[in-house]
Amino acid sequence: MTNNFVFEPDLAAKKIHIVREFNAPIEKVWQAFTDPDVLMKWIAPKPWTAEAKTWDFTVGGTSLYAMVSAEGQKHWVYAEFTAIEDGSAISQTGMFCDADGNPNHEAPKSYRDTKFLSIEGNRTKVDSVITFEDESTIKWFVEGGFKEGTVMTFTQLDELLAVQ
Repeated sequence: MTNNFVFEPDLAAKKIHIVREFNAPIEKVWQAFTDPDVLMKWIAPKPWTAEAKTWDFTVGGTSLYAMVSAEGQKHWVYAEFTAIEDGSAISQTGMFCDADGNPNHEAPKSYRDTKFLSIEGNRTKVDSVITFEDESTIKWFVEGGFKEGTVMTFTQLDELLAVQ
C-alpha cells in the first residue's frame, strides 16, 4: 500500500507541509506520536536513537528528549505543547536546547501543527505544517537533510506499527 508521502517546502512562506499515510488505525498512530515510550523508538533516524528526559503531554506542558549518536553525542530537542485535540491534533513550538531544557536562542525555532485523520482501510493520514521564523532557518532544514530524515523516521514508524 502506498504511503502518499508529501514534502512541500515553501521558502517564501517559511513553511514545510508534510503529509504521510500509515497502514494503522488512528489510535495506534496517535499513540506513536504522544506516548514517549513509543515515540522514542522511531523519532531519531538510524543509527541515531532517542531518549526522553521529560514528557508532560498537556497544553502548556513540555517535552525534552535527546537524539543520541552511536558515539554518544546528544542533540537536545525541546517542545512546548500549545494545543491538543485528543486523538486528532497537536500544536507545538520546538527548538534545540541544552540537557536542562534551556533554549539555544541562536538555533532554529519552529511551530508545528499536526492533524491526524482516519482514512479508508483502517489507515491514518498525518498532515503537518511546520512554520519557521525566518527564511534562513527553513533553508537550513531543507538543505540539511530534513526530508531524508523524515522519510527514515516514518519508515521506522511503519515498521513499529506493523508489529504493535
